[in-house]
Amino acid sequence: MTDAEDAADLPAAARALAGAPWRAVAESDFGPAAAVPTMLSEEERRLYLWLAEHWATGAGALVDLGCFLGGSTALLAEGQRRAGRGAPVHGYDAFRISDWLKEKYLTPAGIAPFEGDWTLPLVEALLAPWRQTVRLHPGRLEKQSWEGGPIEILVMDASKTTFSMDRMAKIFFPALIPGRSLVVQQDYLHWKQPWIAVQMERMADWFTPLAHCPGDTVVFLCTRRIDRAALDHGHCGSLTDAEMLAHIEAAAQRLSRFGIEGRVRRLAEALRRNPGARNAPSMKTKP
Repeated sequence: MTDAEDAADLPAAARALAGAPWRAVAESDFGPAAAVPTMLSEEERRLYLWLAEHWATGAGALVDLGCFLGGSTALLAEGQRRAGRGAPVHGYDAFRISDWLKEKYLTPAGIAPFEGDWTLPLVEALLAPWRQTVRLHPGRLEKQSWEGGPIEILVMDASKTTFSMDRMAKIFFPALIPGRSLVVQQDYLHWKQPWIAVQMERMADWFTPLAHCPGDTVVFLCTRRIDRAALDHGHCGSLTDAEMLAHIEAAAQRLSRFGIEGRVRRLAEALRRNPGARNAPSMKTKP
């Protein structure tokens, strides 16, 4: 099937995402979420709010894997509030912070210094405006579980290793709703995590790319139920570099309609310069 034929088969709302409707979101629309620190780009912040307000229907929960200080979770919850819906928004994170991240994100936000690296009390305070809908889950994502029913929007922002990525897929992907659920791959184009593109390409029969949002985000629609066979097919931890490179090249071709094939191929160059790397800290040589 060609890209044009593939796009023609998508629901109208899904096709509309290619037109970047989130760019119409105004800064004032963020409401209290504007005050919650985040690593997201300005355009990604608009995307998160727009998806929660205009894409989500209440068919399932919104799940944020790797919510850091709660900025992305706040945007999802605020979008839900603006739409008058109350579907739960789940934020998962280790809720730990280093001193240099404190300096980079907390000091500019006017957050008072504190001892230690434990951020859960801070995040709970920052997300207080949405305490009725937000549920936080501290701990390593690989050791978490999901029993919250269908997931309508799944944000993936913690695929720092092939192991963690494969585990998160196993835990959360089976709850996705075919034809309705989105997976927001926050770090798809980040050079230190080339395995994300590999997994999504290996699962091309289950996911269709809908949009690219600068900086590194690509949004996918789940098109088929994720069963054991799908998860086995998407597993990346045991792949060789050659196998990963072939999948990245296929991804570059599949995502060419978004004009990002060069950035996708940069992921391949990153892997070539860091052979055998399967975790972000091991990706030391930038392409």
